[in-house]
Amino acid sequence: MLKTLLPYVKKYKLFAILTPLCIVGEVLLETRIPLLMSNIVDIGIANQDIGYVVKIGLTMMLMALCSLFFGAMAAATGAKAGMGFAAELRQGMFNHIQDFSFANVDKFSTSSLVTRLTTDVNRVQMAFMMCLRVLVRAPVMLVMATFMAYRINSELVFVFLVAIPILAIAMAAIATTTYPRFMAMMKKFDTMNGTVQENLVAIRVVKAFVRGKHEIEKFDSALDELQDYSIRAEKVMAFGAPVMQLTVYGCMIAILWFGGNQIIVGTMQTGELMGFISYVTQILMSLMMIAMIFINLVMSRASIQRITEVLNEKIDINDDQVSEDVPVKDGSIVFENVSFSYNKNPDNKVLDNINLEIQSGETIGIIGGTGSAKTTLVQLIPRLYDVLDGRILVGGRDVRDYKLETLRNAVGMVLQKNVLFSGSINSNLRWGDAEASVEEIREACRAAQADDFVTSFPQGYETDLGQGGVNVSGGQKQRLCIARALLKKPKIIILDDSTSAVDTATDAKIRQAFRENLKGTTTIIIAQRISSVSDADKIIVLDDGRIDGIGTHEELIANNRIYREVYESQQEGAKE
Repeated sequence: MLKTLLPYVKKYKLFAILTPLCIVGEVLLETRIPLLMSNIVDIGIANQDIGYVVKIGLTMMLMALCSLFFGAMAAATGAKAGMGFAAELRQGMFNHIQDFSFANVDKFSTSSLVTRLTTDVNRVQMAFMMCLRVLVRAPVMLVMATFMAYRINSELVFVFLVAIPILAIAMAAIATTTYPRFMAMMKKFDTMNGTVQENLVAIRVVKAFVRGKHEIEKFDSALDELQDYSIRAEKVMAFGAPVMQLTVYGCMIAILWFGGNQIIVGTMQTGELMGFISYVTQILMSLMMIAMIFINLVMSRASIQRITEVLNEKIDINDDQVSEDVPVKDGSIVFENVSFSYNKNPDNKVLDNINLEIQSGETIGIIGGTGSAKTTLVQLIPRLYDVLDGRILVGGRDVRDYKLETLRNAVGMVLQKNVLFSGSINSNLRWGDAEASVEEIREACRAAQADDFVTSFPQGYETDLGQGGVNVSGGQKQRLCIARALLKKPKIIILDDSTSAVDTATDAKIRQAFRENLKGTTTIIIAQRISSVSDADKIIVLDDGRIDGIGTHEELIANNRIYREVYESQQEGAKE
C-alpha cells in the first residue's frame, strides 16, 4: 500500500529529507543538556565554582537555543512536506477518478469517494507528518538517551528496560483490536456523508413533501451509528494512555528507590541521579511516542487502504492500445451481435445480440418500457461502457480503435439526468466548445429553444445558475443541456429522454430545428412520448434488452404490438 503513496511525496522530497535531519540535530543537542546539568550539580555547586556554573549554564542555554532552531525548522519543513503530500495525493486521486469509466464509478458511492478525498487523506497526512517528525525523533532520542544514561550508571539502565516488553505487548494487543473497528467506523462515515449529500441535493423535494422531520431522524440515525462505532474504536485506544503512564511512573519510582540507595552508600552522586532521571524521562517519553505513533499508524492504515483502493482501481476503459488518433469520419453507427452485462456476467445480460445499422445523418427514435436498456444501448456508442460481446462501429471503425477523447468529442450526449454546474449560463454552455463565439452560443440556444428564456433574464447569458442549476426550471435545464451538446458540433447527438420536461409544442420546435440545422448529424432520440419520435427515419422498439421491432411510425403501428399499444394508450390519454 505504501508503494502506491510514495510517488506523491516526490515533489516535496527535499522537505521530507530536511525534516528528519533537523530532528536529529535537535535530539543530539537535547540529549547533551542533562549531562551538563549533572556536571553543574556535582562539580560546580559541590566545589562552589561559580565560573564553572556560569560557563556550563551558558553552554546549556546556547544548546537549548540551537535545539529550538532545529525544532522550528523541522516543524516548518514537516508542515510543507505534509501539506504538499496531501495536496498531491488528493490531486492524484481526483485525476484518477476523472479517468474512471461508468463501470469503475459504479464500484464506489459518491459519498465514499468524498470521504476518501477528505477525511481519509487528512488521516494519512497526519500519519505522514508524524512519521517525518515523531517516528524519527523517538528512536534517535531512545538510542542517545539510553547511551547517555548508560554512561552515568550502567546498573540502573536495566530498570527501565523492563518497560519495553510491557509496552510492546500492550500496543500489539491494541493495534490488532483497533484496525477492524476503524475500518467499520470509516464505512459509517461514508453512510453519514451519503445521507447529507442526498438531503442537500434533494432539499427542494424534502420541503415540498414536508419530510424534514423524517430526514432529521434519518441523519440522527446515521450519526448515532457513527458515534457508536467511533466509541467502540476509541474505547480500545483509551487503554493505551493508562498503560503507558503506569509503566512510566513505575520506572521512575524504581529508579528513585535504587538510585537513592546508591547515593546513600556513595556509589552515585546527586547530580548523576538528576541527570539519569532526565534521561530516563526522555527514554520513556520516546517509548510513549513510539507507542502512540504505532496506534495512529494503525488508525491511518484503514484510510491508507481506502485511498489505495481508489488509486489502484484499474481503469475499465482506456485507449492505451490505440496508436493512431484517427478522426471520426461520419455519424454512421453499426451494432454487430452486441451483448452487454454490467457485471460482465454472460448469464446476466442487459443487452442481448443487438444488430443494428444507422446511416450518417439519420434521425433514430428509441422506444421501450422501463428497464428495456434504452439508455444502456446508447451509452455504448461513446464507450461509457464497453460491450461484453460483439462490436460497435462509428464512422466505419470499431469504437475501441479511437482515442477516447476523439470519439467522445464526436458524440454529443444529453443524459437522462440533466446536470449543470455552478457558474453562469455562458460558462456552462462553453463546456460544449470553450472557444465558441457569442453568435454560435446563441445559435445553439435558438436550436434548443433556450435563447428566448435566457435573454429574458436581467443578466442574460451571464445569469448565475447556482449549484446544479437550481435557478432554472427542469425544462429550461434540459434545453440548456441540449444547447451545450449542440455546441460540440458532433457527428452524433444522443438525446436520452431529454425533452420530457418540456411541453409538446416546444418539443416539436426542437425537433424541427434539428431537422433544419443538423442535416449531416446522426440524431438518436430516446423518448417516452410517441410524438417525440414519430417523424424519425427509423424507430427502434426495445423490450427486455432485445430489439423487438424496427421501422417507421406507420410500419410499427401496423406490425409491432408493443409500439401500437404504447401509441394507443397515449392517444387515449390525450383524449381524456
